[in-house]
This record gives sequence, C-alpha cells and structure tokens, in this order.
Amino acid sequence: MSEPRILVLAGSARKNSLNSVLARAVEQILITRGVEVTLLEAGEVDLPLYHGDEEEEQGLPPDAVRIKRLFREHKGLVFCSPEYNSSVTPFLKNLIDWVSRPEEGQEPMAEFTGKIAALLAASPGRLGAMRSLVHLRDILGNIGVLVIPDERGIGSAHKAFDENGQWVDERARDGVTRVVESLVGVVKKLS
Repeated sequence: MSEPRILVLAGSARKNSLNSVLARAVEQILITRGVEVTLLEAGEVDLPLYHGDEEEEQGLPPDAVRIKRLFREHKGLVFCSPEYNSSVTPFLKNLIDWVSRPEEGQEPMAEFTGKIAALLAASPGRLGAMRSLVHLRDILGNIGVLVIPDERGIGSAHKAFDENGQWVDERARDGVTRVVESLVGVVKKLS
C-alpha cells in the first residue's frame, strides 16, 4: 500500500507566524515517517477576498484553481490555525471559501468531500488557540471533511521552538506527533 499524501497548511497570512513554524515542524514529522507531504506556505497564496459577484463575472482566480488542485491530490489535511477573536483567521476562511467553489462540471465541495483532517493550533496565549479549532471543526465538518477527534493546541508557542524552528518543548512535540500519527493511521485505513 502506498503512503498517504498529506497537505499541511498554516492558517496565518504571516510568513513566519507561530502556525507557519508549526506547519513546517509537522512537515518534518511526516517526512521522517515516510509520508508524502506538501506544505502550502502563506506566501504562496494570492487570493482576493471571496465575492460571489466577482466570481460570477471573472471566474475562479488562477491561485484558487491551483490550490483546489492541491486539495484534490491529497487525501489528508493538516490545518495549523491561529486564533483571531476566538475564531479562525480571515485568511484561512477565505482560502476554504475559494477552494469550496465548484469549477464547471464539478460537484460542490468536491475538494473537501471524503478528506480527512487533523487540527493543530499555536498561540502565545495560554489556551493555545483552541477556540479557533472549535469553529474550524464546524466549518470543515459541514463541508464534508472527516475531522479526526485528536487535536492539539500549543499555548506559549513562542517558547515551543527555537529561533531555527526546532522543537524545544518536548511535551508539545510529542502531542503534535500523536495527532499527526493518528491522522496518518486513519488516512491509511480509509484509503
């Protein structure tokens, strides 16, 4: 059986946000386990704010089409989500909204239906952005994604990594590793 393909993305538009560092750390965990992984960096995403009238007039932006293809090519998804005002970021919600739009002849939510996702979060606050994961779980569940029950929020995440993005908080690393391994196991079973 071939290894599952996993897409990892950070829900922050900031290039070196805590969740971008977390996403790169998740990428390394997956690579060491022989999993084919793609990291979608915030700097690689150029999407306008979703607007139905503009979509109708101009169609899907080229980057939306590219990111939709990435979602189609991967069975598993890892979302690393910051928390803005107790919810997901506008960047992440906008990305989900664009990916959810059907191309001509395509079923609605085609890129999400049947996908399996793990949710992670990092924050300098004590709660580790866990409130954002509640909303993200609802959004993804409502569009056909199976979100595994295991999740992890890293509080005081600015202390979890060194200046090179390497783990210094072993407990946080071990918790994230368990979530990632759980995702890989579920993806393998359902593929």
